[in-house]
Amino acid sequence: MFDRLSRIVIAADASGSFVGASELEDIKSFVNEGNKRLDAVNFIVSNANCIVTDAVAGICCETESLTAPGGGVYTPRKMAACLRDGDIILRYISYAVLVGDPSVLNDRCLNSLKETYAALGVPTGNAARALSIMKAAAVAFVNNTASQRQMTVTQGDCNSLVSEVAGYFDIVVSTIS
Repeated sequence: MFDRLSRIVIAADASGSFVGASELEDIKSFVNEGNKRLDAVNFIVSNANCIVTDAVAGICCETESLTAPGGGVYTPRKMAACLRDGDIILRYISYAVLVGDPSVLNDRCLNSLKETYAALGVPTGNAARALSIMKAAAVAFVNNTASQRQMTVTQGDCNSLVSEVAGYFDIVVSTIS
């Protein structure tokens, strides 16, 4: 797993050249947005339990058959597994936000995820819907618009960071869909 800075330096080293002006600008913007990035990760991590449980509860309310006998979250064990999986995925998304690079998702989280869900009989449509709910909550936290849970944050435009966070969720959803 590399952050954006490491990738730039490694690419320049591999080509036997110096880091150029455009790469320096990219590094500068990464460093300048560092506090906003840390605030975003703090929001996500501090509210991870809420984000995941609300998402699983949301899909259970939308699809009542999930909690019926034979449903995907019928037993406490299956419910715990759903919550654990949501927590793991959210953790890796927070890592990706921290370093500004989605490679950690591919390296550690997404390999064979769809196949694992299929083998376990987990409906990927429901998992994708839960991730969509998690995405909406995480974006609200990064935007600092989550009702009843606002925090003091670094001032400035967070649109690119919000887009980045949403993009990481989209990567996971597209992988399992």
